[in-house]
Amino acid sequence: MAGSVNKVILIGNVGADPEIRRTQDGRPIANLRIATSETWRDRNSGERREKTEWHTVVVFNEGLCKVVEQYVKKGAKLYIEGQLQTRKWQDQQGQDRYSTEVVLQGFGSTLTMLDGRGEGGGASSGRGGGAGGNDYGDDYGAPAPASSPSRGGGGGNFSRDLDDDIPF
Repeated sequence: MAGSVNKVILIGNVGADPEIRRTQDGRPIANLRIATSETWRDRNSGERREKTEWHTVVVFNEGLCKVVEQYVKKGAKLYIEGQLQTRKWQDQQGQDRYSTEVVLQGFGSTLTMLDGRGEGGGASSGRGGGAGGNDYGDDYGAPAPASSPSRGGGGGNFSRDLDDDIPF
């Protein structure tokens, strides 16, 4: 095998309002906890069982941090794509500790709101670090105004470009 893949996909609920911190140069970092659950029926008793896993998610992408800061609240259902990273740190007694987190940074990260609680809907950093509910390819995920040229090189807006007659 020529390479390897480190990709995590989660669909779950936010356990508490996200924590937004800033680096010394002012860039945001968002921290949130996401719960994923699975349910099943116990074969012996017939009772419904549930197991919940908690995942720590850290968002370094500025566009996605803006979405988290403005729209994500406790209880929101999110779709997240990121990478696993393990950090080594020392506790107050000097003991080595390890934390494994799902990290969203760079172009391979995605965050989509699934329950429609916010105006933003979702975002993907796959195109310029988008931060809106729709990914049309400009810097913030929103369609270009009618007066500005589109990125495709021609004039006009996104919705008018879709009105073309399709020959099939």
